[in-house]
Amino acid sequence: MIPGTSSSAPNPAKALDANFAPHRGLTLAHIVPAFFYISLLPLQFINRLRTRYPRLHRWNGRVLVALGAYVAFTALVMSFTMAVGGANETAATTLYALLLLLFLYKGLRAALARRFAEHREWMIRAYGVTLGIAVTRPIVGAFFAARRLQPQQFFGTAFWLGFTISLLAAEGWLIRTRRPTAFGE
Repeated sequence: MIPGTSSSAPNPAKALDANFAPHRGLTLAHIVPAFFYISLLPLQFINRLRTRYPRLHRWNGRVLVALGAYVAFTALVMSFTMAVGGANETAATTLYALLLLLFLYKGLRAALARRFAEHREWMIRAYGVTLGIAVTRPIVGAFFAARRLQPQQFFGTAFWLGFTISLLAAEGWLIRTRRPTAFGE
């Protein structure tokens, strides 16, 4: 097969385009702020930036909480209006959007109360949920490559796997890097 030529095999990604096309505005309203959210998020984990420029860290954190909440809300709307994988995908994306909102809220609340160890943990969990979408992409790619199922059949499973793996990795990082307490826990 010569690259760029069409084949007789149906393209399963065509269904995705057809699903997203009528929701171009909502898709952009989600993706554009998500780009800025993802781009600014790593800055929060740079120790030198946090210690030398605490005002920048706080300002960036506030912007991130607002962007993250907005992205989670648009993800909720998308979950109920344009889920390729039906109820399975809707359940996964709804749960993880709600978890992102919860983690951002708890992280912000802990920071405002100056409980910085707790703040760190909630924000790492929020980061874990956020990275779930990036982990989902290669899983979707593997399903496409296998050509055994249609996107409607595997999208929900891919989202469950991607977000769960990512959040478990964040929890693993927290366990590995948590400072011991006076009681040796």
